[in-house]
Amino acid sequence: MMQRQTTLTENGLIWCGAGISIAEILTGTYLASLGLMRGLAVILIGHLVGCLLLFLAGVIGGQRRLSAMVAAQLSFGRQGSKLFAGLNVLQLVGWTGIMIYDGAVAAAGIWPIGRASWAVVIGALIILWLLIGIRHLRWFNLVTIGILLALTAILCGVIFAHHQVTPASGHLTGAQGLELVIAMPLSWLPLISDYTSAARRPVAASGVSALVYGVTSCWMAFIGLGAALLTHDINIATIILRAGLGSAGLLIVVFSTVTTTFMDAYSAGVSSRTIVPRWSGSGAAIVATVLGTLGALVLPMDNFSDFLYLIGSVFAPMVAIQLTDYFILRVDHHRQPYAWGNLAIWLIGFILYRWLMTLNWALGSTIPTILAVVLLTWFVGREKSGDHHINE
Repeated sequence: MMQRQTTLTENGLIWCGAGISIAEILTGTYLASLGLMRGLAVILIGHLVGCLLLFLAGVIGGQRRLSAMVAAQLSFGRQGSKLFAGLNVLQLVGWTGIMIYDGAVAAAGIWPIGRASWAVVIGALIILWLLIGIRHLRWFNLVTIGILLALTAILCGVIFAHHQVTPASGHLTGAQGLELVIAMPLSWLPLISDYTSAARRPVAASGVSALVYGVTSCWMAFIGLGAALLTHDINIATIILRAGLGSAGLLIVVFSTVTTTFMDAYSAGVSSRTIVPRWSGSGAAIVATVLGTLGALVLPMDNFSDFLYLIGSVFAPMVAIQLTDYFILRVDHHRQPYAWGNLAIWLIGFILYRWLMTLNWALGSTIPTILAVVLLTWFVGREKSGDHHINE
């Protein structure tokens, strides 16, 4: 039986839930040393770049009706794509742990029953979302996202109405801030096709997903930036308590964490089946949630900026190769076990990204790396013969 395809509204709600996130707010707080105007410019430019890439990645998997890591076979071969599937599972389990940790810390600051207890509660709610399933979450998401949007708007209003902007200390440069912001939508690149491939109108769904996520994520980052500048505090619980939200703030923390982290766990399950097809996607997603919860219980996860930089260095060159193959060269390597040329180019891109981070260029690392990898992939690809071209 054909599975029901998701609507544009459902895709929009899913990605609105991804954007309403403590991680997005915390990313905004990291930019406070840049000041209000520079910080706002970095947020907008970073999301413009990252969400454009997010849209194009969604189109690839959506048009071919392939999950994100299966779509990676088009550029890296049947076996070569498993490298990225494995890296994606690792980053998704890592994100699951980070999100549960941050949510539990914030929730414990509002209602002090202990970080460990909140981590277990949030982990259990994520598993509940997974058991309901992506194609049956419509009304859950509609109600939850509606409440979150209303409460977050109240939080934003209270913060900006009762405080005045004063400079914040710190040493973050504009280039470093730009990389942090771009890395947020970039971290979703290996996931978006898991959702657009199930959409009734995949290209439109990719556009709606990228736009809704971009707008919501910008809003969250701006709240974080403003809160850090206005209250001189980056502790989410303290900011919420100062805003006088109390229980309403607790709902923001818990359910924003659940709606975002559900996507990480779900896609960890989808990607794991690319590595071992006989595995159950839902079972693997639940295992990823349990592992993330255990990580949140035993590991320190207070600062995830280095994790964001690592994600950027892995997935920026990967998506640059995919976009060049699909939209420019129009080649398909999925019949090959390994597309060694593209794997070598990815490694060059990874090294280039890490090296550019040490230079602190105004353009950062992501944009130059993507441009260099696109040019290299195009040059190498057009010189090769015998590729299997994508069918129109």
